[in-house]
Amino acid sequence: MINIFISRVLRAIKIDIDLYEEVEKDKSATFQAGIVVVLSSLAAGVGALQMGSSNFILAPVLSLLSWYVWAYVIYFVGVKLFGGPKTKSNHGELLRTIGFSSAPGLIRVFGVTPDLMTVTFIGSAFWMLACMVVAVKSALDYESLWKAFGIVVIAWLFQAFFLFLVIVLFKGI
Repeated sequence: MINIFISRVLRAIKIDIDLYEEVEKDKSATFQAGIVVVLSSLAAGVGALQMGSSNFILAPVLSLLSWYVWAYVIYFVGVKLFGGPKTKSNHGELLRTIGFSSAPGLIRVFGVTPDLMTVTFIGSAFWMLACMVVAVKSALDYESLWKAFGIVVIAWLFQAFFLFLVIVLFKGI
């Protein structure tokens, strides 16, 4: 079981398209995807320890919540707003594929100095973006990586707007 998990993480890091198709279909991979999200956020917490230990403690909880919401946002944008005739998916498929797309974030554990932190965090962000585009393409059954990229960007804008509203609404509390 652990060998399958490690193999899947390594394949996700390599942006193996077949991996994303595999976990999309494997309902038992949802827990594994959640572990990848938590490990990625813990790696970020370790890499950012010079900024304070609160990042390490709070990051996994916020990452799991964000992952769960992010899958719904992409579902709404990718299926309901911009879905095509072949587009079909559900929240679980997106949870699994998007969860594994956070695997490159594991390199953030090496951000132990400010210079290394900058390189590992920016590098992993672009790497995770590439993985997410492939994950969304697989989960939504798109034929175009560009459409998947557009969905990721639009969903990110939706999420950023919602976060902005939450910050504005709760600023006075």
